This record gives sequence, C-alpha cells and structure tokens, in this order.
Amino acid sequence: MNHKLTSKHICGSVLLLLMLILPLFNPLQKYLAIPTEVKVSTSAEIEAAPVSSHPNEAWTAFSSTNDNQVFHEFAGVPLKKTDIKKMKDIRLIPGGQSVGVELHTKGVLVVGHHLVTGEADEKTSPGEDARVQVGDILLKGNGEELNSMEDLSSLVKDAGKDGKAIKFTLKRNKEIMTTTLNPSFNKQEKEYQIGLYIRDSAAGIGTMTFYHPDSKKYGALGHVISDMDTKKPIEIHEGTIVRSHVTSIEKGSQGVPGEKRAEFSLKDDRLGTITKNTPFGIFGELDGSMDNKSYPNGLPVGYAEQVEEGPAKILTVLNGDKMQTFDVEIVSNMPKKNPVTKGMIVKITDPKLLDKTGGIVQGMSGSPIIQNGKIIGAVTHVFVNDPTSGYGVHIEWMLQEAGIEIYEKQQKAS
Repeated sequence: MNHKLTSKHICGSVLLLLMLILPLFNPLQKYLAIPTEVKVSTSAEIEAAPVSSHPNEAWTAFSSTNDNQVFHEFAGVPLKKTDIKKMKDIRLIPGGQSVGVELHTKGVLVVGHHLVTGEADEKTSPGEDARVQVGDILLKGNGEELNSMEDLSSLVKDAGKDGKAIKFTLKRNKEIMTTTLNPSFNKQEKEYQIGLYIRDSAAGIGTMTFYHPDSKKYGALGHVISDMDTKKPIEIHEGTIVRSHVTSIEKGSQGVPGEKRAEFSLKDDRLGTITKNTPFGIFGELDGSMDNKSYPNGLPVGYAEQVEEGPAKILTVLNGDKMQTFDVEIVSNMPKKNPVTKGMIVKITDPKLLDKTGGIVQGMSGSPIIQNGKIIGAVTHVFVNDPTSGYGVHIEWMLQEAGIEIYEKQQKAS
C-alpha cells in the first residue's frame, strides 16, 4: 500500500514539474506564440515567414488555397493553423471634439419611492405597494406607450379622477411583467400621485471618437451611459448629440476623478441623432459632415493585433472647442476574438496634459487614440487610484456597434 502511494506521489510530482517547466522550453514558447487568428487589410499580402532565424529550428508557414488560413510546420509536419480574417480598408475622420448628449429613455425610469399623504393623513406609496422597484422601466400604462413624464402625469391624473386603477407594463432587467396600482390623492399638493420618482431623460458630455464619411455614422464616448441613481444603462427612445464648449477643468487626483465642464445648446449646436447606447459607446448618424483639420483625408483603421505597446497620441479638447494632440503610452494591449470594452491600458505621458488635468478625467471618454498613422481605439475609463492611467477600447468593436461592416466577405474555395 505504501509503495503504491509513494509511486502516485512521485508520478504526481513529475507531472507537476513538467507542467511548470514545459512552458519554458523554446519550441513550446514558439508554438504558443503563434496566433490562432490574424486580421489583415484587403490590401495587405500574406507572406510565409520563419518564426525562428536558426535554420535548424525554423517554423515556416504556408497559405492554403483559399487564402483564408495559414498553416505552420516544423520539419515538414503541419502543427498549427492560423485563420486569416480579411478586413475592409476603412478610413475614418478622427474625432476629439467635445460633445454634449441628451438621451430620452424608452419608457420612464423609476429612480426612487416616496410617500403620498392622503386625506386622512395616512402615508402610502402606491408604487412601492405594487412592488415597482427602483430601476424598473415603465413601458406602458393601460396599454398606452409612456415616453415622457408628461405621458405618465396625464395618465395618473385621469385615472385618479375616474377612480380607476392603472395597469402598468414594465421591464425589469430583461423581463417584461405587469402590475396594477391605484393613484392616491396628495392633499398637500392637491394632485394624484403614485409614490414614484421617475426620470425620462439624461444629459452629459463626452468626446467624439470617429466619423465615417461613407455612411455618415459616428461613434463617441467608448462606454455606456448609465443612470446616475440606478447605475443601470439607459435604454433610449431617442437622443441628440450636439457640439459642446469646454468651460473649465477640475483636475483629478488619487481617489478623486477630475472632470471637464462644458456648456451646449440642444437647439443651436445639434450635430445628429443618437440611436444606440451600448457598452462600447453611443452611436447614430450626423446631420452633416464632420472634418478634422489635422487629418483632412482621415486615417485608416488599426485593428487590435496591429496595436503596439509603446507611444501613441490622443485627441481631445481642454478649452472651448480647440482640439489638441497629447502624448500617451499603450502600456498593455489585450486583443480578443470577441468584443471587450477594456482592450488596452493607456497611460498619459504628456506633461502639459498632466499639468492641466492630472490625467484622464470625466468627459475625456471617447478621445481617439492614434498610433503609427492609424486610429486604433478610444479612451474609456480612468483608474480611480491612478488618474494618469485608464482603459481603452479597440476601434473595431466600436465600428461594429455603429453598424459599419469591417470584414470582407470570405470567398469559398472551389
């Protein structure tokens, strides 16, 4: 029995040792370094190249007949396959402009409960009694769509006067459900109420990331807009994006994120529509064109695999509507097959920007990142404990959210 246990312990120790040292072997390191997928522009040529410069250790690659795959071999034996994704040659006008946004919610958003003081001084919250929760979206009342506070106020007033209940259709996370409540008359304010605090719109500022002249589509912010009370993403009915003018900067410090302050007019400064609010930013179409004097002909797209750790630049506005270029460093690049919102770690290195803002501040989200003459992504989040650094999102995921096709159609082998 002891002999068997000893043998098991020895075998286990050997296997553990192999697992620890195998990744250190040069051939295995080379094998693991070969990507399973590579994105290339349609104008680029795929070339076979050895992974090692030593003639006796060369890993060579050759393309398949349909140009959609590359096989890597060692000593004539195919060992690993890399899928080739042909990407469209897309040119974008880089953003950097400060923009204001106004979103109108789909339905009305419940952000809190309150008590209604009735005729006999009893205090109730009809909404809370009906189990309506903070974060719920009231989509319909008695079958009618609710898209504004005015819609809801009119419904509550009429139902209260008629002494009738309101049947609400609401959305809670991804679930659609119904509930019924009776408005209560508030004797102090002399009106019928349902004991709910609601919101039907949100506004803020950010930075334009790109404009695609061929489709008139744009992308901005690089992250979702959430309600400040519920912290949940805002589902939009409609929205407007406008020019904004930066009036001041509140400098950030460790533990306290800074922010841009700006002003805008929804009537006079309109740029276009907002049709999507997603984890990758806000998207829609501009009413007219958008130019960038520094890049009048636009820039090509740099995909995640083309991003290099090292120097890059961002475009953003610190005063008025004057766009400036600042130095940053890509500290880490983390390309993924599937969309991710945090694909890069970006560090501000420009002394002028650090002196003015302390690093990345609120309102800078969406500032385009440019490297090697290509637009590669956008600044999205700041590290609270280190405002000089934050996350960036790769441009390809923003393009896909905007509805801009980035892949060339693969030709089937005959």
